[in-house]
Amino acid sequence: MDLRVPKDWAHLPFFAEDLPAIAKQLAQESRQIFPPQQQIFAAFDACAPDAVKVVILGQDPYPTHGHAHGLAFSVEPGVKLPRSLSNIYKEMVEDLGSAPITGDLRPWARQGVMLLNTALTVPAGEANAHQKLGWAKLTEQVIAFLSDRPRAFVLWGGHAQGFAKHIQGDNHLILKTAHPSPLSARRGFFGSRPFSTVNDWLKANGQTEIDWTTP
Repeated sequence: MDLRVPKDWAHLPFFAEDLPAIAKQLAQESRQIFPPQQQIFAAFDACAPDAVKVVILGQDPYPTHGHAHGLAFSVEPGVKLPRSLSNIYKEMVEDLGSAPITGDLRPWARQGVMLLNTALTVPAGEANAHQKLGWAKLTEQVIAFLSDRPRAFVLWGGHAQGFAKHIQGDNHLILKTAHPSPLSARRGFFGSRPFSTVNDWLKANGQTEIDWTTP
């Protein structure tokens, strides 16, 4: 499989040291892989490093045909909201009073919200099956690189919080709560007000707030 390296991120060691082996394993897969090949690095294509204000970590792409398009938690317009995203929007309504009308989060990315999954591929119908493929090294390097100046890191659930040790330096906003999945949302995600918290922090640091609801 020939995976195009996102040019603004090509300096990360992962792309020379680890991606070739992952691409070889993907090429040998007999199962259908999501998202489509050209969208595997969509989160990187959408946000150049200097543009990133907020990092939201997801786990892996949706394993259902037509859902994943390379941004964590996001789905194509017209797709029924997955349960975690539905809970994200419920919290947003409580926090900000409204939520987007579709599950397409590309408008967030255009404002500097990097929606990064810790595994960038998944076989059809087999969630988490590529978690050990080697993608985690890329997540680690991205987080360390983006620690160069104060940024907001949103870590929902234990899996995402396991990457917090790669955030270096001081003055970042690091939000750690339960995951928005139906299994855990009521254990601390609901009521956490992440969206207003991020915007308050951005404003306090002289940065433009994110239009989460009607971008």
